[in-house]
Amino acid sequence: MVTGTMMNYYFHCKRQCYLFANRLNLEDNSEQVKNGKAMHEEKAEHHKNTEIQIEQVKIDGLTNEYVVEYKKSDADVTACKWQVLLYLWELKKKGIIRKGRIEFIEKKKEIHKIEYVELTDDLEEQLKRYIEEIEALSSKSQIPEVLHKASCKKCAYYEYCYI
Repeated sequence: MVTGTMMNYYFHCKRQCYLFANRLNLEDNSEQVKNGKAMHEEKAEHHKNTEIQIEQVKIDGLTNEYVVEYKKSDADVTACKWQVLLYLWELKKKGIIRKGRIEFIEKKKEIHKIEYVELTDDLEEQLKRYIEEIEALSSKSQIPEVLHKASCKKCAYYEYCYI
């Protein structure tokens, strides 16, 4: 099953998606991931309905209207949107209809950015294609190439790819 993390990684880096899908999880060693988890824990202290898990899907928050996803940076909005669309689709299959709200909580900025997303029929069809692509990618025998982008230096998989 494709998880929200896999969907996010698919847009961010195919190699990272492949490695995570094939159970190579290096996130426990990452300061960036630890900071993100701390942010989630801080949010959980002040809000109810946080960290809901339905099968392989972990949702940061659920209200009567929204599936809420907290991110510490708006560096890859597209990846975040497709992650939330996956959550909306998984909930829809269970009869729970919501919209998506992504809250970018950057410590350096006073105003937090919020993005909204809704699962339309067209987006649902595209989502299904992305799920198929992720499943195909994760079953390949060859690891995708390194991207060599500036963002690689902050990645939990940096040492695996470069050292």
